Amino acid sequence: MARYLISMLILAVVFFYFEILFRIVTGVHIGYGLIPILLFSLIYGQIGYLLTSIARSRKINHRIKTVLIAVTTLPFLVEYFIFRQFKVYYSLNTITNAAGDVATSNFLLDIFKLIFSLQGLLTIILYVCIPVLYGLYGRKVDACARASSARRIMAAGIMVAAMLLNMILIVIPRSYREDYNSKYTFQSAIPHFGLLTATRLEVKSMITGGNDKVAFENVEVEKKKKTHYGRNELKIDYAELASKTDDKTLKNMDEYVASQQASSKNEYTGMFKGKNLIFISAEAFSAEVIDKERTPTLYRMAHKGIQFKDYYQPAAAGTTGGEVQNIFGMHPLKGGATFKEMAKHHNYYTLGWQLNQKGYYGKVYHNNDYTYYGRDVTHVTLGYSDGYMGMGNGMEKYVDDKNWPESDLEMIDGTVPEYINKEKFNIYYMSVSGHSVYSWKENDMSRKNQDSVAELEEKDKYSEPVLAYLACNVELDKAMKSLIKQLEEAGKADDTVIVISADHFPYGLDADSSFGNQPYLSELYGFEPKNQIERDHNRLIMWCGSLEKEDPIKVDDPVSGLDIAPTLMNLFGIKFDSRLFVGRDVFSDATPLIFDSGYDWKTDKGTYISKDHEFKPASKKTKVSDDYVDTINKIVGNKMIFNKGLIQKDYYYHVFGDQKLKKVNSKDVKSEGKDKKDED
Repeated sequence: MARYLISMLILAVVFFYFEILFRIVTGVHIGYGLIPILLFSLIYGQIGYLLTSIARSRKINHRIKTVLIAVTTLPFLVEYFIFRQFKVYYSLNTITNAAGDVATSNFLLDIFKLIFSLQGLLTIILYVCIPVLYGLYGRKVDACARASSARRIMAAGIMVAAMLLNMILIVIPRSYREDYNSKYTFQSAIPHFGLLTATRLEVKSMITGGNDKVAFENVEVEKKKKTHYGRNELKIDYAELASKTDDKTLKNMDEYVASQQASSKNEYTGMFKGKNLIFISAEAFSAEVIDKERTPTLYRMAHKGIQFKDYYQPAAAGTTGGEVQNIFGMHPLKGGATFKEMAKHHNYYTLGWQLNQKGYYGKVYHNNDYTYYGRDVTHVTLGYSDGYMGMGNGMEKYVDDKNWPESDLEMIDGTVPEYINKEKFNIYYMSVSGHSVYSWKENDMSRKNQDSVAELEEKDKYSEPVLAYLACNVELDKAMKSLIKQLEEAGKADDTVIVISADHFPYGLDADSSFGNQPYLSELYGFEPKNQIERDHNRLIMWCGSLEKEDPIKVDDPVSGLDIAPTLMNLFGIKFDSRLFVGRDVFSDATPLIFDSGYDWKTDKGTYISKDHEFKPASKKTKVSDDYVDTINKIVGNKMIFNKGLIQKDYYYHVFGDQKLKKVNSKDVKSEGKDKKDED
């Protein structure tokens, strides 16, 4: 009888062991969400038992169960190595969309290093030993017999009981209920429910396209007073739009937008109207890169431009996720597939399209392989009139492809002459000089600029990875020095706005560490980040030559990458409806609010960490109402639902379908490819 009971429970024990081990090696608190994970393991274990006890032959059942255990190790090991490299969990969408690029790039070298490190090998052994031991000795303890009707009924009973108990545990606490349903994200589901359940929910989301039945919550928020500047809103009848569609999600979105108050115009509205724009998504940039002596141009831009004192760039899906935030002003809730999904949409609310319609010359540049992440397809849908250039379709004329990472300075010096004499231009750069690996031996930009950190090296103030990180980012500073010099010589510095935002924090510093155990990142920051908001702090640079003649404009409230697009539209005097953005114009009367895809948030009143259900006031003097946290949680929840709808549905086409946008043909910017290089 004991062997039959073991046969019924062994898979549940194995799955639970895999989950606990995964929590240990990725730094998740073991006790957090332990009971739901145990019950889910029981459920999956009984399903596995029923599937592996069908054959009459015990040998066949044993082999099937061995294969099932072996196959189950794969998602844990894959996600473990991804987490070690990027410090975030990657959903199936992100993994599948990046797999082709990774397989043909030098990124495989990083994976091999992680695999053959001591921690990597030990983790592999701890996972792989289970199917190996079961394959060799399982039949000695496991009956592996064909299940009788009684045992099938018993297994089904265990499964149903565990499911009912789990549903009770999930439904009663609001946080669990929301994370499982309306607030589901792959990132938040793993600590609450385990990797197997998070993967199941992700597969469900991929198949169904998400939960279209989720409704926006009613939030009682006091309407802002009238402002003599007016409000950034368009005369759109959302009720009429809702009446013209049978799509429930679009109807809900129309009703939600109509219920919101548009944010105010302000004294800065139109301040940059008619000026040129150069936007740079800077690879692995951080606030700590900015230094008066080491990076004087970045320091100049940060202090003589608009000063954003409390900026955040939430990490979610590597570089492509950061680009989604910077360009579209939304979280990449479909992981690595988000940009490709948006490329199919009517991207009316990008700076590319908006300035394109005002007669701006536009172009996108990247100093790495032009097809990586499918940029040859995605980046020609953004409204830039002259398309997109990367290594393989033109950039190789300017940038030495023998270097890794390639030089931002060479990209700037090569491309500026293409547009600087245009009457009005709108340029987007995706840089790469700040890319990992951070070492003197493996990073050409670090080695090139090693002298810039010689004094720090002599003082033994930082370890080699941190020094190499700081050194490679000096290349971006040199690029900005050259860019501003060329603009000044052309007499266009006062009429050109330069924006620099990171794509993500420098996760490549701690390739062998898990979240909460990031020694090099902590060394760079000067403190150990305890949560994702602390980890994702950064610095936004928004500079224009004309600003240097004025008193500094300071923004003390929290700001994130989601706020860049609406803020720039306000500054450039573009007519837009602020209710259609997830973020806000930071100069408006909209409530200061930043949040990540794990539902952590920060306002001017304090910070809320979702997994801990803890709100920390901004100061001891800060007072909030009893319902403040609940209200902001509802606002964040609504914004996430709206964010999801923008990705799942072509909502801007629904709203602006009559707008005739000039098409950019991706074939016009393609040419023969080249060998791909590493990119995150």
